[in-house]
Amino acid sequence: MDNKGNQINVMQLCVSKVPFFNHLTTKEMRKIVDKSRHRNFKKGESIYRDGDQLEYLYIVHRGRVKIYQLFESGKEQLLRILEPGEFMGELALFAEKTLDSYAEAMKDTEICTIHRDDMQDLMREYPTIAVKILEQFSNRLDKTEKLVGQLSTKDVETRLAGYLLELADEKSSPGIVLPMSKKDLASYLGTTQETISRRLSSFQTDGWIEQKGHRNIKILDKDALFELLSE
Repeated sequence: MDNKGNQINVMQLCVSKVPFFNHLTTKEMRKIVDKSRHRNFKKGESIYRDGDQLEYLYIVHRGRVKIYQLFESGKEQLLRILEPGEFMGELALFAEKTLDSYAEAMKDTEICTIHRDDMQDLMREYPTIAVKILEQFSNRLDKTEKLVGQLSTKDVETRLAGYLLELADEKSSPGIVLPMSKKDLASYLGTTQETISRRLSSFQTDGWIEQKGHRNIKILDKDALFELLSE
């Protein structure tokens, strides 16, 4: 198969991973693929930056991407981590907008992009896409509001417990793998890497979790972590 054929297959796989496309037929999916472009980013490379014009929907095919804001003080606030099949730039679909955050590849990453004009055409042709995008957007708003509430009202120990429980719930398993470094986790939870390490060690000493390496954690006492959330 030639390079063009390989690229088409990559983009079709990329598009099919996205929740608001995967209900479409193969023929309908191919229309989306025809409007897609494939891009590669090295670890640490910026995908977009604060101040750029938002014109595309970005879909993560392979790799991992972090979305963050950078304050004048130099402090970084991590907003979310994107895994394969997840997307960013959805606001471009509804309005012309200037970005107020950064997107950076956390490892070598493959991205599929679709221009706003093309996505709007697709939403007019297939209204179910627009409905499913709004559902995903609503879920993200809920998570963002929850994070903001935790940052303003909860202490670090409670925020960390809530985050671990959320990961365990998503995986339906007591064994979890942190999707980010402790430095990025500290940024996400609004604290320092040292504080995260101390709190995890404290949870382990209390018998609530077991740490295996840098990112593997097994929750041993879910009830104890839940009690922190209710205090």
